[in-house]
Amino acid sequence: MKLTLLTGVAAAALFANAAFAADLATKKAALPPPPPPVWTDTLTVTGWLSGGITPNFSNHINDFNFGHLFTDRTGPLFNQGVLTIQRPLDPKATGFDYGFKVQGMVGSDARYTHFLGELDYVIRDRTQLDIVEAFAIAHFPVLFEGGVDVKVGQFVTLEGAELITAPDNVFYSHSYIFNFGIPLKHTGVMTISHALPWLDIYAGVTTGVNTSIGWPGDNNNSASFHGGVGLNLFDGELTVLATTHIGPENPKQLDPWGVGWPNTPVVCGCDPNSTLRYLNDMVVTWKATEDLTFITDLNYIRDDGGNVDPFTGRGRGVEGYGVAQYATYKINDIFKIGGRLEIWRDNNGFFVAGYPSSVDFANLQHGFPTPSLITAPPTTYLEATLGVTITPEVPKNPIITGLILRPEIRYDTSLNNTTPFVNGTRGTQVTFGFDAIIPFTLR
Repeated sequence: MKLTLLTGVAAAALFANAAFAADLATKKAALPPPPPPVWTDTLTVTGWLSGGITPNFSNHINDFNFGHLFTDRTGPLFNQGVLTIQRPLDPKATGFDYGFKVQGMVGSDARYTHFLGELDYVIRDRTQLDIVEAFAIAHFPVLFEGGVDVKVGQFVTLEGAELITAPDNVFYSHSYIFNFGIPLKHTGVMTISHALPWLDIYAGVTTGVNTSIGWPGDNNNSASFHGGVGLNLFDGELTVLATTHIGPENPKQLDPWGVGWPNTPVVCGCDPNSTLRYLNDMVVTWKATEDLTFITDLNYIRDDGGNVDPFTGRGRGVEGYGVAQYATYKINDIFKIGGRLEIWRDNNGFFVAGYPSSVDFANLQHGFPTPSLITAPPTTYLEATLGVTITPEVPKNPIITGLILRPEIRYDTSLNNTTPFVNGTRGTQVTFGFDAIIPFTLR
């Protein structure tokens, strides 16, 4: 009797479940299909605030850190206030797709990131305005299985292991390669061909290094090539990005004093529209384990102008080259330690410089006089940086999404007995840097 009762209950339960499932399926079938995703669904509005301080205990003369750009002052700096509005491409798109990115910045970093002719003299104080990127991008399912992306507008360079955007870097201070060996931004057209699952080919035409369009946005009248190849190997555990930028980059401002070769720019003693600058960089990233990553940045730059012969007034060419090795290890979700060891040779004392005035860097790129410019003799620089990235958990709220703290200690020295630091009086310097980054999201 009990067995019969249990069997009946079980059968009733099964029948009820089946009936409920059938009824649910009927109701779902009767509902209208969900609307297709809207293009604006992936539109985001994000940003961050960042600032820091870099005391120099080797310097008792002034508040300047030679060999640094974005951390060149020993006192507090408001480095970046950034707002980004973008709709990125769908990485899984198999058909046509399009998007855009507009990124603006206010802060002391803008002194070194301007597009020429855009906001570079609007504010002449340490805190300035800048457009970091402003481009449209589209994906076309043509030529290759992975298609081709076309970017038009103003965008950051392909080169280097470090970026303008503070949260994307391991350290507060930047390498010599980032400061002096690569361009930062371009105006033009860039194509990214996804030739194979492991191979991307980059090719584009730009107006030059950190330039916009037309005088004074472009400091000469010639275009440049920017491109390279990207390799994605072993399921992304090893990546290689080898890139070059080739074109005339010297400003066309003439020597106002008539010194040197007649009617040639005083900066290079050359024809600025045909004298080439070659900026070459290769970044190799190896994710050795889930927590341990190594990055190697190889760099070579040459300008056929510069190093002006005092007898002929003609440029004889200048070059710089070096390597930076990074290692990072994630201890846990809060702490990640990092190290950077770099050697960079400024073979003619041409590239590494200090810019005490807030408009010195813009003046130099335009070809205007820069009387306060700090230079150094040909030097082989070594810098070693050790730091920690701290990302403590913050109370949940709808706007602030985190906190990044980056203390570091950095040692700079000359390997060939020159004295480029502390107003040309020392061969070494030690700095202690610390910055804080507050990311936020508005959409």
